[in-house]
Amino acid sequence: MKVHFDEEADAVYLRLDESEIIESEEVQPGIVLDFNQDDQVVGVEILRVRERVPSANLKQIQFEVA
Repeated sequence: MKVHFDEEADAVYLRLDESEIIESEEVQPGIVLDFNQDDQVVGVEILRVRERVPSANLKQIQFEVA
């Protein structure tokens, strides 16, 4: 999985695998899911991140395995 924060676009993108993106769908305002040919989610884009989490330090992202 890859996580990319675009400061200029104020967006976070989580890429779950490298399969080809066939379709994208905005499931809620500012939340876009990317699907592969098997209709599996392979990417998640979150727009307007600073509005959603105003106190977040987006220069450092922590990943936790439960």
